[in-house]
Amino acid sequence: MPDLCRELCPAFHEPAPSSMSATPPRPPGLGQRKKAETRRRIQETALALFLSKGYEATTVEEIAATAGVSHMTFFRNFPTKESVVESDDYDPFIVQLIRARPTNEDPVTALHRALVAGVAAVGSTQREVLLARTRLLLTTPALRARMADNQFATERLFTDALTSRGQHYSTFELRVHAAAALGALTVALSTWVESDGDLDLTSLVEQALTLLQPATQAKPAPMR
Repeated sequence: MPDLCRELCPAFHEPAPSSMSATPPRPPGLGQRKKAETRRRIQETALALFLSKGYEATTVEEIAATAGVSHMTFFRNFPTKESVVESDDYDPFIVQLIRARPTNEDPVTALHRALVAGVAAVGSTQREVLLARTRLLLTTPALRARMADNQFATERLFTDALTSRGQHYSTFELRVHAAAALGALTVALSTWVESDGDLDLTSLVEQALTLLQPATQAKPAPMR
């Protein structure tokens, strides 16, 4: 997959030096572009096969052959069959969004706005891949069993991002906020998949995260 932090959020690119003699950053070379395209083709091929044949019935050899790559090329890009579904650039992208939130926002608000912005960006460019991956993660027992470990790792990343904002909250408080936000996000994604993608994902995430706000704040309109 492409680097979401750069593709979807240009504001996070490192600023060019102010000197007139500064040279602009080099675009990715041909080798890098080919590698990214190969990785994307392998993942999209795997997702299509998993959805049509079933995860367990699809082999790495079949994925590689259908994608037109060697068995070794598959493993150079994805160390395991599971990782071809689990791998993405979403976590570092969301982490940058959290770090960039104004420091006058409390952790719940910062997570809310970062996650809504991140989901909207990903959904606008990778909707079908996100829908396929999420469906597989939620409906395949072998993958669903790994979700807890993956969510724990994401919770830690979000906690670290909140900590870096320099506010006076304990690690315990920030972990609770991060875990709650991830729980709300998971429910929104599950509801989206159950609707076969018919419901608007960004709206679902907005509604789910609004429910975590203090009771004094406005509640979302009920879903129809």
